[in-house]
Amino acid sequence: MILALFGHSGRPSRASVRSRSFLVVTLAIPIIVGLGGLLGYRVNLTPSEPLGVWRIRPLDRPAARGDLVFICPPQARSMEIARQRGYLRAGLCPGGYAPLIKTIVALPGQYVQIGHNVTVDGIPVLSSTLSSKDGGGRRLTAFSGGSVPSGTVFLHSGFRGSFDSRYFGPVPASGILGLAEEVITYAP
Repeated sequence: MILALFGHSGRPSRASVRSRSFLVVTLAIPIIVGLGGLLGYRVNLTPSEPLGVWRIRPLDRPAARGDLVFICPPQARSMEIARQRGYLRAGLCPGGYAPLIKTIVALPGQYVQIGHNVTVDGIPVLSSTLSSKDGGGRRLTAFSGGSVPSGTVFLHSGFRGSFDSRYFGPVPASGILGLAEEVITYAP
C-alpha cells in the first residue's frame, strides 16, 4: 500500500497527490461551511442580491423600513410552490428553506398597493415592476395589497426576477434572523 502511494523514488506520485488534495478539499469544504454557518456567515447564490459571502449581523432594535435582512420564509403553501419552481433553496429555516436576503419596504400599518408596480403609503417603490410570468413561462400571481398586518413585514428586492412580497405578501417579522451584511460579493 505504501509503495502504491509513493513511486519507485520514494516520492508520492502525481495521481496520489491529486487524490489526497481532492480528499482534503472534499473534507474541508463542509467543515468551513459549517463553521461559517455557526459564526453567522452565509453564501448567497441567488441573483436577488450580489453573489458571494454575507454575514448575519444581530438586529438589536426593532426592524425598520430600509433594513436589508436575512429572514426565514414562513411555512406556507406559496413557499412550497416556490421551492418546487426553484425560487427557494433548501436550508436550515423551518420547512427546510434557506433564508432570504430582502429589504423591508413596509411595516405594520403601512398600506401597500399593487398595480404595475408597488407603492407604500402612495409612494412608489423603486424597481418594483411586477411580472406576470416567471423565467419558465409559469404564471405569477401578485399579492392583492392592503394594510401590512401587525407582526409582519413587506419585503422587496430590486432584482426584476426576485420572488418577494410582491407575490407572497407580508411575512412574519419573527422570521428575521438579523441584518444582512456583505462580506465578499460580486454583482454580475
